[in-house]
Amino acid sequence: MGALSVQKPGKHQTLFGTMNKVTIYHNPRCSKSRQTLTLLEEHGIVPEVIEYLQTPPDPRELGEILALLEFAPRELMRKKEAPYTELNLADTSKSEAELIDAMVNNPILIERPIVVVDGKAAIGRPPERVLAIL
Repeated sequence: MGALSVQKPGKHQTLFGTMNKVTIYHNPRCSKSRQTLTLLEEHGIVPEVIEYLQTPPDPRELGEILALLEFAPRELMRKKEAPYTELNLADTSKSEAELIDAMVNNPILIERPIVVVDGKAAIGRPPERVLAIL
């Protein structure tokens, strides 16, 4: 795996043409996240890497990501993680704000990796799925 570097904001040339900053919400312990980062790098993209377990998105940022993905909050949640059960997040009476707050406060619940570029977002499962937004 290549070194994690931060691309300076602004447009840059890639194998897909010119694009704005690419951001990956990354968990280095996750194989799909590592594969997605490698795939981006292989295509000449040096993304901004946010290790979301250490630096989780705030509620506004997570809301924007959900809008870009066109997901309801529960669709972005990892339902097999302990906090999902512990916080009774399967309860359909929970509001979107409550679900977003649960993900912000327990970022392990957030599906990964998420790649964001030019007003689009994709989950890297499988990693090649992110190529559709580049």
